[in-house]
Amino acid sequence: MKSWIQALAKTRDRIAGGFVRLMPGLAKADPVALDEWERALIAADIAPRMVGDWMEEVRRRVGRGDMREFIRTMLMSVFPPDVGFSLALHPRPAVILITGVNGSGKTTTAAKLGRRFMKDGFAPLLAAADTFRAAGSHQLKTWADRLGVDSVVGQHGGDAAAVVFDSIRAGQARKSDVVLVDTAGRMHTRQPLMEELQKVRRAAEKAMTGAPHECWIVLDATLGHNAVSQARVFKECVNLTGVVVSKLDGSSKGGFVFSVLRELDLPVRYVGLGEGEDDIQPFSAAAFVDGFLGEGAAES
Repeated sequence: MKSWIQALAKTRDRIAGGFVRLMPGLAKADPVALDEWERALIAADIAPRMVGDWMEEVRRRVGRGDMREFIRTMLMSVFPPDVGFSLALHPRPAVILITGVNGSGKTTTAAKLGRRFMKDGFAPLLAAADTFRAAGSHQLKTWADRLGVDSVVGQHGGDAAAVVFDSIRAGQARKSDVVLVDTAGRMHTRQPLMEELQKVRRAAEKAMTGAPHECWIVLDATLGHNAVSQARVFKECVNLTGVVVSKLDGSSKGGFVFSVLRELDLPVRYVGLGEGEDDIQPFSAAAFVDGFLGEGAAES
């Protein structure tokens, strides 16, 4: 299982080889180091306005106290209190709609979340509602069988909304704790496909009052800030409640996670840190910031 430090290695490389290397220059207000770090933060796909605000704070703070701890605290302030996601707060079965664009890692993420919930002592059911792709349902069924997770599979070309309805009813009958619905990947610019997603949401509510209880979008970290633009459209369409970041270990643009909070006002629920079936973890602001800055970032 990868650690946050390992998963964010490419992003740290993008920020000029790591925060620790630049620290002496930042502490002494070296203009070259300050400019270099500013460029590096933007290159890591943090919104330029956010970077500009941070650099103003850093320049005001230079020479007054521990710069390492100040910068860490500044980055941590982007995130709300780390309350995390608790399945225990939802009814049974809790219905979680997994959305996203094509290629974001949505199906793999749904399967890994099922594995994660099962390890946490819950009984998950995977609903393969991606009836658009010929291999969509088969892919999730393969994952479900490998992980020993219950599943309901829709037929290629079938009605995705009907699959969602049947899956929730199956989850109720089988005493499942959570139904994870893998929806078809769709481009956020295609209005008919977004309307179909709304139909899926209505089917969930018809099957169980209050469903879906959560609606998460999977954002591919390798797309960086472009993924935030995608999420904005999905949020308007289906009332997103959270984000799952995939492929963080393969991205040099991990800084876009800061923009998710600032621009979308959505919590990051889980993060994919690697390719293994257990390489998905609840998001931790402290672990993310420390992984972003590098080991020893909070040392005096």
